[in-house]
Amino acid sequence: MTTTVQTLSTSTLSPPAAPGRALKAALWATQFLLALTFGVAGATKAFVPLARVAQMIPWAADVPAALLRFIGAMELLASVGLLLPSLLRVRPRLTPLAALGLVVLMTLASGFHALRHEVAGIAVDAALGALAAFVAWGRLRAAPLGSRS
Repeated sequence: MTTTVQTLSTSTLSPPAAPGRALKAALWATQFLLALTFGVAGATKAFVPLARVAQMIPWAADVPAALLRFIGAMELLASVGLLLPSLLRVRPRLTPLAALGLVVLMTLASGFHALRHEVAGIAVDAALGALAAFVAWGRLRAAPLGSRS
């Protein structure tokens, strides 16, 4: 009986296991995928002429130009924030914050597409938001990266 109690208390008090290689690889792959996706989308919204953006993105003509450019700038900043702090190990805690910003952005985008009855837009936004939430969780809790010393 005493052995059982000692075993339970030891396993309960031991530190959590180190994250596995699969989790780390999945986080890096997701970070790169999101950075690429939002980098391209953000650059398009931020720098391509508005008439051309309206041809590529159906809803772009229905929002103010300043809002479209702002969304593009936020997507670009998030794409940089998803990768650079982690790759350089300089303030890597910014990576989950960038991911959380994308979760907020995708939540708002889902609401926008819901108002317009655009089911495909909601699905894409939900998927991207879920991937961003995975990165935020992974880099905050499961496999945080340390700073360079």
